[in-house]
This record gives sequence, C-alpha cells and structure tokens, in this order.
Amino acid sequence: MNYTKHHSLWQKKLHEIIFEADSISGKLFDILLIATILLSVIAVMLDSVKSINMDYGHVLYAAEWIFTILFTIEYLLRIVSVGKSQKYMMSFYGIVDLLAILPTYLSVIFPGIQFLLVIRLLRVLRIFRVLKLIQYISEAKILRQALRASRRKITVFIFTILTLVTIMGSLMYVIEGEANGFTSIPRSIYWAIVTLTTVGYGDISPSTGLGQMLAAVIMICGYGIIAVPTGIVTVEMNRLAVKKISTQSCPECSAEGHDHDAKFCKICGAKL
Repeated sequence: MNYTKHHSLWQKKLHEIIFEADSISGKLFDILLIATILLSVIAVMLDSVKSINMDYGHVLYAAEWIFTILFTIEYLLRIVSVGKSQKYMMSFYGIVDLLAILPTYLSVIFPGIQFLLVIRLLRVLRIFRVLKLIQYISEAKILRQALRASRRKITVFIFTILTLVTIMGSLMYVIEGEANGFTSIPRSIYWAIVTLTTVGYGDISPSTGLGQMLAAVIMICGYGIIAVPTGIVTVEMNRLAVKKISTQSCPECSAEGHDHDAKFCKICGAKL
C-alpha cells in the first residue's frame, strides 16, 4: 500500500491497525474493540435498572469512566492516524465515536440536582456506542452502499406512498366523516398509513360499507407495496456482492468501500 509522503511510519502502522482488518494486529484490535463496545452498552443498560443501580451503581460508574477513557484514547488515535483528520471527525463514524464519549464528560459539567434529568438523557446517548459495531461488519458496508445507491428510487417510492395515503385518507374522511371517528383529513391520513402498512392499531375503523370496501383495497395494496423497497435494495446488494469491495481504508480521509483494484480514494483522491 502506498501512502502520502507526510505520513510517518508509525502513522502508517497505526492506520493499518485501527482502520483496516487485513493484518493480525488489525483483526485483534477490531475484536477487542467490539468486545469493549458490547460491554459498555451492557453496562449502560444495567445502570438503567433501579435495583442493579442501587447495589452496583458505584461499580458501573467506575466501569463507565474506564470505557470512556478507552474510547477517548481510541478516538484520538483515529484522528492522529488519518491525514485529513477533519474528514474523519465530520464523518458518520467520527460523530458516532464522539457521541460515545461526550456524554460522560458533559455529565461532570452539569453536576447540580436540577440537571439530573439532563444527565439521564446524556447517559442514554451512550447507547450510540452500539453504532460503532456497524463499521466492523463487512455486510453492513454493502448494505450501506446499497441503500445509498437506492436512495433516489426509494425517495420516489416514499413520495408515491405519501401521495397515495393522502388521497385515500381524504376519501375516507369524505365517506366516513366525524361521526365515525375520522375527525379531520390528517387523522384520516394517519389511519390510511396504519392500514397500508398492515399495522392496524384499531383505534379508528370505518363503519359504512363503502368505507370498509376502501379499507379492504388499501389493505390488499399494502401487501404488495411493502415488498417494493425490499426489492430495490436487494437488487443493489446483489450488484455490490458481485463487485469485489476492498477492506482498505483511505489513509487521508478514512473512507471505506473502495473497489478491490482501486488505486486512489473515491472520496478525496488520495493514493491507497
């Protein structure tokens, strides 16, 4: 692998260990990090159980700080090992990595009793650590790229669905009216969405024969419509599965998902 000249030897080695999984050290780092992420998420979950918190709250508090310090070191090492650190920091995974450590430090800044509710919300944010697992699953990269490639088709599909439920909801409002629970067009649209997605809460239901017939049509359409986005994404996933994707990460911007024979980064153009 070729690196830019301003990358020192230790930065190259550090980048290979942290961002790539081709070497034994890289695989070991990923395994240890995955285990740490899982343990930290479990600790946050256990801390939310009142009985466990009362008996082992101090242990979980100490564990939280240990995990936070470890993730802070990892976050700083990632910044150091990448040529364009701002690219990584502003990327999806960079923001997730920051969210994994920031709440613990913010909880120290707001120690007052009146801020307890705010601190609880900050503690919930620590669950974002589970998102760090995504970047260590190769299939997740393919899924992410498939969703990105399908975004225009899915956008058109969603717009079509929104148009359909607006029309159906408006028709149901005219047919059933306020007497049968369809008090407004927005509420009728809500009913159409619930019916089309086959969720069927049952809080609103048509009473007239015409309304029930329209509801039956929407239900039948729902079975066919649900399969559409799945088919769109599946086609893109099959296309990407045939196309080999490298495990290499760009040493400059940390971008992943390059073609197997790629020589340059598709995001910043740096040499791989």
